[in-house]
Amino acid sequence: MKNMKKWLVTAVGLAVLLGGIIGLKALQIMDLIGWGTAMQEAGMPPVSVATAVAQEVEWEDALRFVGTLKPVQGVMLAAEVGGTVVAVFAENGAEVRKGQLLLELDTQQERALLETSQAQLRFSKANIERAQNLLEKKIVSVSDYDNAKSEYDANAARVRNLQAIIEKKMIRAPFDGRVGIRKVNLGQSLKAGEELIPLHQSNPIFVDFAVPQTRLGAVVAGQKLRIFSDGLAEPAEGVVVAINPVIDEATRTALVQGLLENPGEKLRAGQFAEVDVLMPEKEKVVVVPATAVLEQAFGSSVFLVESEGDSKFVVRQQFVKVGERRGDFVSILKGLKAGERVVSAGAFKLTNGAKVAPDDAMQPPVSETPAVKNS
Repeated sequence: MKNMKKWLVTAVGLAVLLGGIIGLKALQIMDLIGWGTAMQEAGMPPVSVATAVAQEVEWEDALRFVGTLKPVQGVMLAAEVGGTVVAVFAENGAEVRKGQLLLELDTQQERALLETSQAQLRFSKANIERAQNLLEKKIVSVSDYDNAKSEYDANAARVRNLQAIIEKKMIRAPFDGRVGIRKVNLGQSLKAGEELIPLHQSNPIFVDFAVPQTRLGAVVAGQKLRIFSDGLAEPAEGVVVAINPVIDEATRTALVQGLLENPGEKLRAGQFAEVDVLMPEKEKVVVVPATAVLEQAFGSSVFLVESEGDSKFVVRQQFVKVGERRGDFVSILKGLKAGERVVSAGAFKLTNGAKVAPDDAMQPPVSETPAVKNS
């Protein structure tokens, strides 16, 4: 019984204490509300804000993925045979054409052997011609003619082999493109297979991205793409050119490849990109500048601007459901209608019912595809 009484006394004491705290806070809140009302009645000057009208626009429906840019063709040129670098004809970063000579390895020994083999080839050619004439006159046997022909064929093969080795020591561009930074220097001795210089063709350029199997049915070859990436003032346009027929078992995604023009080669292989696959149909949405939406723990809201007459305006806080964002705009799925006016700059300093003075010159320019300016 004594323990029970102690618990009751303690509970009553805590209830009295909490009641006192709650009552004190309620009085403070009422005082603040009364102060705010009194200040408004006293004629506080309106808050200067920028406003924007909610607009109904047509947005292209799109599926967004993350991709990587890839060259249409790209290789690391390597030495097929060993040798010493004796000449460099392409500067780092230079644009080159197919067949253009880039590097040359020492071929003095091969050229000397080639001259010897060519002399032997000429001699064996004369021998086979004489053997042919003598065979027709039945002065020599068929085996003598065959021996002469065999010697000629062997000499011809040696000449072709030396010519091939010399050509392999002439490093040429296999396609049009741009070379990177070479890995070798004049006088350097190379082994077969050693890397020399990268070569890439990046105009046009590929973009590879993975599509989940749940969305793969919405992507087809020929579909339009829009690419967003650093270095682009505006998004680049492209098309889907290939879809991998096999789905990766680990990720349950299929690799999709797009192709886009790359004038000036502003996009580079290996670069990150956001890829929008555009759907054929469009949807109507209500949009406002993203700066008009206040994100808070209990939800998203905007301040509606309402007229009181005589060029006087007040604001009313309105909760909204936010949808997709594009550039400087955000779509509003619920809570706002086209034509309603909202505060687009300066909303952070407002309270419900506050008086405002619209000054739309405060609002910076907005765009669905804003350009990123480097500082």
